[in-house]
Amino acid sequence: MKTYKIAVIAGDGIGPEVIDEGIKVLKKTAELDGGFAFDFTYFPWGCEYYTQQGRMMAEDGIEQLKEFDAIYLGAVGFPGVPDHISLWDLLLIIRKSFDQYVNIRPVTLLAGAHTPLQNIERKDIDMLFIRENTEGEYSGAGDWLFKGQEHEVVLQNGVFSRKGTERIIRYAFETAKKQGRSLTSISKANALNYSMVFWDQVFEEVSAEYPEVQTASYLVDAAAMLMITDPKRFEVVVTSNLFGDILTDVGAAIAGGIGLAAGANINPEGTFPSMFEPVHGSAPDIAGKGIGNPLATIWSASQMLDHFGYEQYGKMVVDAIEQLLVDDEVLTPDMKGSASTSEVGDRIVDIIGNLQSVKA
Repeated sequence: MKTYKIAVIAGDGIGPEVIDEGIKVLKKTAELDGGFAFDFTYFPWGCEYYTQQGRMMAEDGIEQLKEFDAIYLGAVGFPGVPDHISLWDLLLIIRKSFDQYVNIRPVTLLAGAHTPLQNIERKDIDMLFIRENTEGEYSGAGDWLFKGQEHEVVLQNGVFSRKGTERIIRYAFETAKKQGRSLTSISKANALNYSMVFWDQVFEEVSAEYPEVQTASYLVDAAAMLMITDPKRFEVVVTSNLFGDILTDVGAAIAGGIGLAAGANINPEGTFPSMFEPVHGSAPDIAGKGIGNPLATIWSASQMLDHFGYEQYGKMVVDAIEQLLVDDEVLTPDMKGSASTSEVGDRIVDIIGNLQSVKA
């Protein structure tokens, strides 16, 4: 039996509540298969840890995490800790240290999920965003000059290396080729006359190696509009760190809400552990009430299963989420239901069991 060592960073707010439900689901899939198992190790890192220790994670945290096959993250951020500290000193340092340069965020309108868009069929919203995840606008390069003085100057630099840009674009082409879908690049070359001109150039170069993949390229503002007015034109999408972050929230809004937004941070070579997380925040206003929506966390668990090569179980988890939505009986308040976080997780586990029985 293959045992996968999973580092669990439940984090802040509703993080511990929703991560418990994802773990339930992972354990259920392992139980059904019998050929693999999960060994979970919990780390108390996050904003509460910061208030006690003055840092978001242990000083040797990265060294500790290297020993694991994957990282499962709940949520980061809480009032009293500046957002740039909670993000940079935990989430982003993990992404960069482990070269998790591929961020994968599905934007799919599942059956039973509701979209605010009018005259849109469910099949029209089915996108896979592949976001550059370790450099670009989130490189952290810059300076703060003459701080506090009247001639104060702040520099925030985007960093686009050939290696970083080419590898994410190539990954996207390989994904589109494998899935038999089109690939759209999103940039802003008319205004960002160095970084995005370079991005477009690399996209054009790599596209010559994939003549079988239909391509398109849009400016980010036009893409934001078209995601709402004509979402079916987007299938696989590749874009930079900042644009991908923003547009996938637009995607969440049109595909059922942030409670259904999952994300994977992948190191494709397997040199380091990859990390799986819901896209939503820590929701401190409802923390401890047991009503946080665990579906995004559960969806990210399906991405972990995909990553380990158990695509059949990854699909089963997404199918279970879809059935839960269609049944419209066990949903949290943000989805107009009255169920608790744990009740949703329990119901997903039951559905997975039923799906396996039908399949058998």
